[in-house]
Amino acid sequence: MSYFTQLLEGGYEAVHLLSDSRTGLKAIVGMHNTRLGPGLGGTRALSTYTSEEEAVADALRLARGMTYKAALAGLPHGGGKAVIMLPRGNFDRAKLFESFGRAVESLCGRYITTEDSGTSTDDMEHVRKHTKYVVGLKERSGDPSPVTAFGVARAMEATAKNVFGSADLKGLRVTVLGVGHVGMYLVKELHERGAKVWVSDINAASVEHAVKHYGATAVDADTLHRMEADVFAPCALGGAINDATLPLLKVKAVCGAANNQLLTMRHGEQLASRGILYVPDYAANAGGLINVAQEWAGYDREKAYARASNIFDTIDTLLRRAKESGQRPEQVADRMVEEKLSA
Repeated sequence: MSYFTQLLEGGYEAVHLLSDSRTGLKAIVGMHNTRLGPGLGGTRALSTYTSEEEAVADALRLARGMTYKAALAGLPHGGGKAVIMLPRGNFDRAKLFESFGRAVESLCGRYITTEDSGTSTDDMEHVRKHTKYVVGLKERSGDPSPVTAFGVARAMEATAKNVFGSADLKGLRVTVLGVGHVGMYLVKELHERGAKVWVSDINAASVEHAVKHYGATAVDADTLHRMEADVFAPCALGGAINDATLPLLKVKAVCGAANNQLLTMRHGEQLASRGILYVPDYAANAGGLINVAQEWAGYDREKAYARASNIFDTIDTLLRRAKESGQRPEQVADRMVEEKLSA
C-alpha cells in the first residue's frame, strides 16, 4: 500500500520523513488530525524496526490514537506522533536528539513532541536546544508516567463501579503486564488503594521492585495471562490482546496503560463475546497527555492531576452509554470523539 493510500484511507493529514546524514537520524512524524489544535504526542525511539514501512505504519497508527486521546480528554490538541529508527551500533545519542530537535523546529509548530517508549526527559533536554516545540521537560512537568498511572487508576475505579458495583479497588484482583515507568506507578497506585496485584515483566529488577515495595506477586507472562482475576492491565507495548493471549484470559475487564492494546479491532469483538469488558486504552491512559498539554499551556501540577482525575467521569459516561446502546465501549468512545471533531 502506498503512503498516499494510507493517508487518504486513514484520514491522515501528513507524514514527514526527516533525516540527517551527520548524526544518522531517521525520523518519521505522523500527523492525523489537527482540527482541535497542534499535534501533541511523544517520540518513540527503537532499534527494532525491520523496515521504513514498519516505522511509518507505527507513527501513523500512534498519531491517530493521539487524535482520539486528546479529543476525548477535551484537550486543544490534535494527533501527532514521532518514531525514530535508532542507528545500529554506536552513535552519539545527544547529537541525534539535537538533530531531531532541528527537525521538529522545521515543522513550525504543527507538531509538539515529548518523551515516549525508548526516550526520556534527558533526550528532550537535547531536543529543546533547537526547538521550543517540546514538553515533558525536567524543570517543568517532568516525567508524565505518574500522571498516566493515576489516570489509569481512576479509569479502573470507574470500571469497577460499572462491573462490580463499587469504585473501591480494595481487594480487587489485578494482573499487570509490564512494570516499566507507567506500569510501576500503576502498581503503586493500586497498592495504595488496597488492590491485590500480580505482575510480569522481562526486566527482573523491575519485578523485584514491585514485589519489595508494593507487595505485588511475581509470575511469568504465561501464568499471568491464564490467571483468574478481576482486571487485566496491559502496560507494556501494544498488541497485548491477540490471538494467542485472548483465549487464555479469565478476567471481567481489561483496563491498562499500554497504547493499542488490541492487535486488531476483531479482538475487541472477541473480548465482548466472552463477556470481558474492554476499556478503550486511549480513554484510560490520557493522563500523560493531559500532563504535557498542561505544561504547554503553563504548568500547574494541581490542574494536571485534577484534569486527569476527570478520566473517571469520562470512563463512567462511556461505559454507561455502551450499556444503554448495546455497543462496545470502544465503539462508543470513537463516536464521542468523532462528534467532537465534526463539531
